[in-house]
Amino acid sequence: MSKTCDITHPLKIFKFDAIALIESPYQEKFAIPRQPNLVSAAKGRVVLIGDANNSELVRDIEQFSHLWLLFVFHGTQAQGWKPLVRPPRLGGNVKTGVLATRSTFRPNPIGMSVVKLDKVTTINKQTILHISGLDLLHGTPIVDIKPYVPYSDAIIDANAGFAQQQPEAGLSVVFSEQAQADLTQYQVIAKTPPEAKAENQYGELALLIEQVLRQDPRPAYKQGKADDKVYGMSLYDLNIQWQLTALDSVLVLNITQSSK
Repeated sequence: MSKTCDITHPLKIFKFDAIALIESPYQEKFAIPRQPNLVSAAKGRVVLIGDANNSELVRDIEQFSHLWLLFVFHGTQAQGWKPLVRPPRLGGNVKTGVLATRSTFRPNPIGMSVVKLDKVTTINKQTILHISGLDLLHGTPIVDIKPYVPYSDAIIDANAGFAQQQPEAGLSVVFSEQAQADLTQYQVIAKTPPEAKAENQYGELALLIEQVLRQDPRPAYKQGKADDKVYGMSLYDLNIQWQLTALDSVLVLNITQSSK
């Protein structure tokens, strides 16, 4: 006869403090790639905060090329969760269990992401991890950081169900004359003191825009379909307007400074 499984734990609520905050080019959820490392030109910073802002915590971390970031889905947390979700990889029309997906709408809004570690700096007692390939919203709270260990973390014969293969980035991206002029303007501004930060604040802006749009950030149910809507997306403090001109082609219309 089977017995009822009664599992209890004295700690039903766990309290974690953020150890870092993310500085990211992605200012809103729209246009964030659905997985990390699909957009290599996306560069950001992990800024250690509070008691974790101590360079000793990351001593020798540069021995590792990649890191796991565990974080809170703070941008969607207030919307709650449901047991069934519609994964984009299934066209956004098929429901499956939330724990069988990487949906942001989870019982506990915890995410994990692998990013490339470019360098570590400590200036005026502020320690920062410089990363690339991120898929995180600006301001994302980080609750833990772990080194990526290839021999155990990369299981080459693993079965990933409906997400076995990396999605194809099939859209070609063209910049209009206006967009090309805008690119030149903002790249010049970024390199001209005193407007410039210590580093080019817009990074490889043209490449970033191209890599993001090649992923087709529209809702899954619209992908592969004709669409004459003009879309906007926020990267850094810029608003990029773009439009699908064919099933496999995107035209970047203009790039302007955000009014926020």
